[in-house]
Amino acid sequence: YVLNGIKTFTSNGPVADTFVVFAFTDKSLGGKGLSAFIISKDNPGLKVGQHFYKMGIRASQTSEIILKDCRVPREDLLGKEGQGLQIAMSSFDHGRIGIAAQAVGITQAALDESISYSKQRIQFGKPISKNQAIQWMIADMATDIAAARFLYSYAAFLKDQKQPFTKEAAMAKVFAAEMSTRHTSKAVQIHGGYGYIKGQKVERLMRDAKITEIYEGTSEAQRMVIAGNLLR
Repeated sequence: YVLNGIKTFTSNGPVADTFVVFAFTDKSLGGKGLSAFIISKDNPGLKVGQHFYKMGIRASQTSEIILKDCRVPREDLLGKEGQGLQIAMSSFDHGRIGIAAQAVGITQAALDESISYSKQRIQFGKPISKNQAIQWMIADMATDIAAARFLYSYAAFLKDQKQPFTKEAAMAKVFAAEMSTRHTSKAVQIHGGYGYIKGQKVERLMRDAKITEIYEGTSEAQRMVIAGNLLR
């Protein structure tokens, strides 16, 4: 096989040793003409392109991957020709559980920081943790974290039991991602002006949270998956 094309957003692209690349072996078949290939970084037809400077998750490097007359031996076809879409969708189901867990971890860190800061920050002679407005934000944060944790744990349980879990993984991801974006913003609010300062942990957590609504399928895509499973 000879592959040509560019993958724009490739997580860990600059540091990966091996890539799984999806390409059309028969465009006339649409999704059924998509195949998957295993390609080593040492392949002369593969090179790393532009590095992207992201808003968050900066510990994960992201770049273009450029394929130019990239020759791939037939034995490096993953599965069979035409199975690429099936392989990709399966990997998304698995990955969405992980992203939900990531979102929960980010939000748990934001909650921990908010509890600690609210107990230390004194306003009008008392810690701001004594204010009902702060208490409600913390209570909502903790409740949503618990709910999201149960959602991804249930999806993971179904996966381990080899039962269908596509819908449950999508539910876990969309709920966890959106609650993470919402509550990390509340964590910045609890910290007030200090939370908006570069270098503060909650400022970074708010930036990191947003990507969970985007990669491994956007929140909008998750709702399509959920509805498609319920309405078929």
